[in-house]
Amino acid sequence: MSTERPTGEVAAALAMLGGAAVLGGVALALKKAPSAEAPLAARAQWSLPRPLAKPPAVPPLDRKTTVRAARRLNRAAGTLALSVLADSAVEHYRGSFHNKAMVTPLVTSALSLMVSAHGHFDNRRGAHIARDMVYATAGITGLVGTGFHLYNVAKKPGGISWQNLFYQAPLGAPAALTLSGMLGFLSERLRDNPTDEHPTILGFPAGRILGLMTSLGLLGTVAEAGLLHFRGAYHNPAMYLPVTAPPTAAALLAASSLAEGGRPRPLTRWWLRFTALLGFLGCGFHAVGVGRNMGGWRNWRQTLLNGPPLPAPPSFAGLALAGLAALGLMEDPPDD
Repeated sequence: MSTERPTGEVAAALAMLGGAAVLGGVALALKKAPSAEAPLAARAQWSLPRPLAKPPAVPPLDRKTTVRAARRLNRAAGTLALSVLADSAVEHYRGSFHNKAMVTPLVTSALSLMVSAHGHFDNRRGAHIARDMVYATAGITGLVGTGFHLYNVAKKPGGISWQNLFYQAPLGAPAALTLSGMLGFLSERLRDNPTDEHPTILGFPAGRILGLMTSLGLLGTVAEAGLLHFRGAYHNPAMYLPVTAPPTAAALLAASSLAEGGRPRPLTRWWLRFTALLGFLGCGFHAVGVGRNMGGWRNWRQTLLNGPPLPAPPSFAGLALAGLAALGLMEDPPDD
């Protein structure tokens, strides 16, 4: 067999055969490729192998989920506003409204209650200017009221002492109005988030921020309840519930806010529900306490002023509702 190199005619023939094979392969590939009118999924499957395809992005938060959480915050703000309205009406009536500024928390809490009811029935996105203004006014009023109450306690003989803290102007009452305004204002921030993004507050995930702030609010309310129940010497074992159950709920909610998002938290949810129920049951316990005063409910004009405050316990319910709203944002979908 000859080992000579192929001549020019043979090399040309081999080159023509190779070119024809390449052209045939290209034509066959173009015949099998989907056209421009083909579905996008078919073209992507042809153009990119499945193992190299980009994984799908995490779906954005549903608009309904955000609005539902905002409405829950409206209900929480309204519950706190109702508690403040009734409590300040009783306490300031007992003080004979000797300072004209004592009417202010009644007006602002009533307005906060009304706009909260409006927000509860509002399914639209976007912040509402009137609700924003009322909530901001309520928050500022609560802060100013806390300063007034602190000043009234400090100017009494003995200054900041247990005696004055027990029987003078309560520091926690105006702070509850601040919490009502804060929760309502944050509900409007939830509604104002873009539809294609997870809701944020100050650049942080909304669910986590709400969870931590609600935990702090619960602890502040527990401090007020603990002070007044300490004045009552915990003569009824049920008086330990407001200083044990809500702090546990605050700890569970704070732990959920700092943990990995997207996981169900049944224990935290049920404990918050128990705390909300405890807030309403507390009204019943306080009603029993009012009835045990001299004259009972027949002398309600006197015993209602001197007995345990009926409107105070629902503040736990309002904060527990806010905690449930935060938990919903953290669970559905992941709030990361």
